[in-house]
Amino acid sequence: MLLFGSIAAYVGTGDASGGRQASGYLLAGIILWHVIYQSQIAVSTGLLEETWTRNILNVMVTPVREVEYVGGVALFGMVKLAIGVSVMTISALAFFSFDVSELGIGLVPIGAVLLVVGWAISFFVMGLVLRFGSGAEALAWGVMFVVMPLSGVFYPIDALPGVLQPVAKVLPTTPAFEALRGLVDGDPLDWGLLAWSAAGAVALVALSAAFLVRMLAVFRRRGYITRYT
Repeated sequence: MLLFGSIAAYVGTGDASGGRQASGYLLAGIILWHVIYQSQIAVSTGLLEETWTRNILNVMVTPVREVEYVGGVALFGMVKLAIGVSVMTISALAFFSFDVSELGIGLVPIGAVLLVVGWAISFFVMGLVLRFGSGAEALAWGVMFVVMPLSGVFYPIDALPGVLQPVAKVLPTTPAFEALRGLVDGDPLDWGLLAWSAAGAVALVALSAAFLVRMLAVFRRRGYITRYT
């Protein structure tokens, strides 16, 4: 918040309205990006902590089902998410006089879609870790720094190189942040963009969950548990 918020403050000092508009995009994007980032990290590191402590075998032999375990990790992650977003929101208000609540109730459905996308990405990362071992752990952090610029978090995707724009349009995060920029501009929530984003998020979470289930079956059948014992 301090780093990018300071950049936003600098951009917003210009006389052009575009500078003030860009600073609003940047500050709002920081806060909403934290939703998807924290939701993904919380669930992914929930599994990684079990591998780091060599505790995954104990988890596998307990009567807790996989869906219950993931659900518990996700709920715990939402507590951390609420704390993190609250700190970001208060920091934006205290340091830069940016009150994100002024954007209205439209932030709630946008945040919900981004939360689901974060979970979907975490399922994909967990599946890769189960299949390929500790070598895939870096994706828990690295994949988000690929998704962020392609999602147009701080700018319209027209600013991206032309070759990357078709890729950006496929991501369910792109219309969500486009709808957010509309709120920053003072427009009502674009429900069409939000519906498109929500449909993409649901499809993505379904595919990533199926991938995770498949990788879990491979993990058990091939005895990859020995990597963590």
